[in-house]
Amino acid sequence: MSATYIEGSALTASDRCDRCGAQAYLRVTLTSGGELLFCAHHGRAHQNKLRQVALSIHDETDRIS
Repeated sequence: MSATYIEGSALTASDRCDRCGAQAYLRVTLTSGGELLFCAHHGRAHQNKLRQVALSIHDETDRIS
């Protein structure tokens, strides 16, 4: 299964990466029903695996200057 990239509710500065605590720019909704938040760095680092287990990926990395 491949993930669908969607537009959803915007992430805010209070949304934090589940891996390191930095500001989250990706929201990953898992096929199991859970949700993970990632900073751009960890989103890229785990990109291949996330695509395999994600129902959808909300990506706001374009906001980074």
